[in-house]
Amino acid sequence: MSLLSCDLHGLFHQLAIARNEHELRSHFMDTAGELFAAKFWGVSVVDDNHNVVACEMQGLSDYSLDEYNSAGGTAADPVMRLVIERHAPAHNLLISNPEDWPRSSIYQHVGLRYGIEHMMIAPLVGSGQLIGKIFVMRGRDAKPFNAEDSFAIGAICIHLSTCMAKLQIQPKELYSPPTSLTCRELQIAELVAQGLNNVEIGVTLGITRHSVKQALKRMFRKLDVSARAELVAKIYSKLNF
Repeated sequence: MSLLSCDLHGLFHQLAIARNEHELRSHFMDTAGELFAAKFWGVSVVDDNHNVVACEMQGLSDYSLDEYNSAGGTAADPVMRLVIERHAPAHNLLISNPEDWPRSSIYQHVGLRYGIEHMMIAPLVGSGQLIGKIFVMRGRDAKPFNAEDSFAIGAICIHLSTCMAKLQIQPKELYSPPTSLTCRELQIAELVAQGLNNVEIGVTLGITRHSVKQALKRMFRKLDVSARAELVAKIYSKLNF
């Protein structure tokens, strides 16, 4: 048995004993980066039209779902379109015309900005339809994804989808709107919850007080709140921190 297979079976066991959606998500997020030698990785939920409505990502501190959607979202993502068509894992080299990936709006506006060269996506399914996706990305200096990677991420999706069904997790329960916040915004929220003011938050994170203030304005707008206490309460209740 290969090292990858051993790591996969360890993950499968952790998924099988997960008691709730938070543990399911955590087991994948804690493992995927090393498992696939990925620069970035994450989980997304899609609506009935396959638009991404919520996302959690590791590796990008300032990335937000708004950037993906502003670049065209699913309609501009040739890898995701292939996943939708086949309900099977896909990566950028499997597109019928591989040149469609570097020419895509997603690559031009998101990939180039963050150094993403290779993308692989696999579907999460429930009740016969696509309800989400897991994805891993590698940088320009990394090897492309291959058949073994596709088999591995496909197996993970089978186990995740099965465990979600067992726990009777609905798509809207897997992630809720507050996860549209960036990692930086979630860091700020955690410090707000600890009672730090804008100056103290700025010192802790190495950013200016003005940056903290502007970030809080964005967070208030995203979550439709008007006070710091309300912001913290909404995030913590939704994400089960």
